[in-house]
Amino acid sequence: MRSALTMLGIIIGVGAVIAMLAVGTGASQQIESQISSIGSNLLMVLPGATTAGGVRMGAGTRPTLTMADAEAIKKDSPAVSDVAPILNGVAQVVYGHQNWSTGVVGTTPGMLNVREWELSSGRPFTEQDVKSATKVCLLGQTVVDNLFGDTDPVGKTIRIKKLPFTVIGVLQSKGQSPGGQDQDDTIYVPVTTAQKKLFGTAFPGMVRIIMVKAKSIDDLVSAEEQINALLKQRHRIGPREENDFTVRNLTQMLQAAEQSTKVMTILLGAIASVSLLVGGIGIMNIMLVSVTERTREIGIRMAVGARTWDIRLQFIIEALTLSLIGGIAGIIIGVSTSEILAALAEWPTIVSPLSVIMAFSFSGLVGIFFGFYPAYKASLLDPIEALRYE
Repeated sequence: MRSALTMLGIIIGVGAVIAMLAVGTGASQQIESQISSIGSNLLMVLPGATTAGGVRMGAGTRPTLTMADAEAIKKDSPAVSDVAPILNGVAQVVYGHQNWSTGVVGTTPGMLNVREWELSSGRPFTEQDVKSATKVCLLGQTVVDNLFGDTDPVGKTIRIKKLPFTVIGVLQSKGQSPGGQDQDDTIYVPVTTAQKKLFGTAFPGMVRIIMVKAKSIDDLVSAEEQINALLKQRHRIGPREENDFTVRNLTQMLQAAEQSTKVMTILLGAIASVSLLVGGIGIMNIMLVSVTERTREIGIRMAVGARTWDIRLQFIIEALTLSLIGGIAGIIIGVSTSEILAALAEWPTIVSPLSVIMAFSFSGLVGIFFGFYPAYKASLLDPIEALRYE
């Protein structure tokens, strides 16, 4: 019973470390998958802010970006790989007796490359569709599920704002964005179709956002500088004048969120590891009591020829055995706890082999470290005095 209670601290410590690291790793991987679903090396160009009566309305409230700006960024910025202008809105979509309110994004074929978004069926729209303002569309998986169910939508005709659109493709499922929005609840149409037939524009060629994909992560800063310089020139903005646009680095923002999650994982592991130290102190206390109780036994062993190291090794092995058995039980409890958390909280948990090895190794080191002092104390006993001990 005393040995079981001694091991309890190690069991709780190892189990807590494994469970907390599993929760943190699961959260980190979920954010990584959401980041990859957004796309890589992304920049977002937003239009300027409107000022009315001294009140600034915020970025995106002043229409200052055009299709020509997007084409110039792609053509004249060496660090840019592709560009996708966006004119978006919300519309009611109808197919047969089913209807669904969703976001409609007017864009160009480059959007699939910028967002790194594949099609599960059908084909993308082309530059010719953009030039002709063709009424064709690509559907997200959520829209397909709500309008068509198990029916293949490719080739079918849907109505967006009472206008007929032919479905030419279905986008692969991407899941939620880091902000919690359903990325599959969307429809892509040619940007010119959105401008002329769906949403209209304040002036010809206007777009709300320009998504930009840099050639690599190392080119993000260069791409941002090139876009700023190019748009300042195109919009005739002087050195001391305020920009009528904003360039945001989405990749850095998402990487910051990922980094904070990793820091939280380390913090959770560090807090849980305190239990291991507490368990180690418990082992040391019990071993010190054991040395006192077994003083006569130690004296007899030393009297018949046991060396100092033999006595030390005896108590170190006992402490190490308690730690390792507690470590094994802790691993079982930690893995089970992580599975229970995943099932009850519907939160992804990932038990990495490295965390199991680290927790088990640390429990062994705790046994050696906290078992050394009692063993050292036992080895210093005088055999004659030990034999007289009552």
